[in-house]
Amino acid sequence: MTKTLTRADLSEAVYQRVGLSRSESSGLVETVIEEICRAAVDGQNVKLSSFGTFAVRSKNERVGRNPKTGEEVPITPRRVMVFKPSNIMKKLVLDEHRKRSA
Repeated sequence: MTKTLTRADLSEAVYQRVGLSRSESSGLVETVIEEICRAAVDGQNVKLSSFGTFAVRSKNERVGRNPKTGEEVPITPRRVMVFKPSNIMKKLVLDEHRKRSA
């Protein structure tokens, strides 16, 4: 089973590695997340070097299909968040996969 990394885990990592208090570590993590969210809502891309880029894309209205009934259903236009990992991140994931598969 895959473990999920949570805000609490991030706060604990900052606490362990940086030496801030637990409340300061939690506040720092919250501030970073809030900044990323604010930028995304404003339509800005968020690029974290060696990690990846978060971007908001607009999707036009289109026709979808209910897989159960086959009925055509209109899908309304919307904005979606996408993430594109950096080449460095892709390589890290691939290298780890190869190590575990060997």
